[in-house]
Amino acid sequence: MAFQNKNLSVIAYANGFTLWHYSADETLSTITANGYFNNVKTLMNIGDIIIINASDNTAIKKINITELNVTTVALA
Repeated sequence: MAFQNKNLSVIAYANGFTLWHYSADETLSTITANGYFNNVKTLMNIGDIIIINASDNTAIKKINITELNVTTVALA
């Protein structure tokens, strides 16, 4: 299954930072794959945080954006 916009929501927004929530019936490895969030690349910013509720796990990740892809990385 691919990214579904209806499963993405904003929890909080302030000063250019967004805290996102995404929930889907997919595995965490699928959701955190490079490019999964490319459909909303223009909405996300480097350093945003996303809480992911996947079918097999829950994680909190940081958003990173390159010219090609939106990626999720571990919090430092």
